[in-house]
Amino acid sequence: MLSDKIKLTAKDILEKEFKTGMKGYKQEEVDKFLDVIIKDYEILHQEIEELQHENTRLKRQLDESFKKQPQPQAQTGTTNFDILKRLSNLEKHVFGSKLFD
Repeated sequence: MLSDKIKLTAKDILEKEFKTGMKGYKQEEVDKFLDVIIKDYEILHQEIEELQHENTRLKRQLDESFKKQPQPQAQTGTTNFDILKRLSNLEKHVFGSKLFD
């Protein structure tokens, strides 16, 4: 599952502390950037959850529709000649004698 592979949460990003050096980054810029990352991260996480739920729902719906469909029965000994003969009979039935005049 994707959520098992993600190492950080939005809370982890929010609570991350950075040490400052002599010529370190401006803390305000870092905080603003992390705020944007947190919002994007939360949106992505929410989207992933919604897609996973939809995927599960669609799989369930597909399984149910397969259960409702009658299963075709295997025909043993059907050859091309048998199929052509059935097709010919069907054409005679549908088109009548017009086809063979």
